Amino acid sequence: MAAKLILTWDIKPNHEQEYFEFVVREFLPDVQKFGFTLSDAWVTVFGDQPQILVGATMENVAGIKKIIQSEAWGLLIEKLMQYVVDFNEKIVLANGNFQF
Repeated sequence: MAAKLILTWDIKPNHEQEYFEFVVREFLPDVQKFGFTLSDAWVTVFGDQPQILVGATMENVAGIKKIIQSEAWGLLIEKLMQYVVDFNEKIVLANGNFQF
């Protein structure tokens, strides 16, 4: 069954420009190179939720786990952490709807 990796975070204050450049030029293309299909990209503009939510799907949970446990994934997240705080990742079974 298809699975989804849900990533959430908040952008560090005063790092918005560098963050957006990194996400567009490196982070999202690298996520796709790992074999994910990007399914969601949300920005919270009101309320007490993470500022950014990104969803990426793959054929199964085992495939996602293998990637997020890899050294290459760790290095990508380490780069992302230069620009964000409160990073969280969660694996769920994809249901075709918005998932948080």
